[in-house]
Amino acid sequence: MGGWALILLDTHALIWLDQDDPMLGLVARQRADAALKAHCLAVSAICFWEIAMLVAKGRIVMDLPPLVWRQDLLRSDLIEIPVDGEIGIMAVHLEHLHSDPADRIIMATALLQRAILVTADQRILEWPGKLDRLDARL
Repeated sequence: MGGWALILLDTHALIWLDQDDPMLGLVARQRADAALKAHCLAVSAICFWEIAMLVAKGRIVMDLPPLVWRQDLLRSDLIEIPVDGEIGIMAVHLEHLHSDPADRIIMATALLQRAILVTADQRILEWPGKLDRLDARL
């Protein structure tokens, strides 16, 4: 990874990047593209669970089944960070944060990896804790 900071995408930012959605801002897209080339673009494994749930509930439609889509992304050098016990424990202890477990796991992953979290989730962007963040809409 050299001098590059790890970029961790929130679930929606991953979808926006993959689908070339204009909701992902130019700055965020450029940072993600550069990070991917530098082998420094990552997601929490929980993002794939979230996406599979959204597909199963009919809230999003994808061209590929989530398992195939995930495999394609990982072959393109996207890093998947597993959810481990340390992440799980830290996620419980994030103060002044809403109770969504996936958001907590993603944030704990970013904190433990010292990553920059790319998200458009206003609750995460406004969280008062120490977390490097980039608004995905920028």
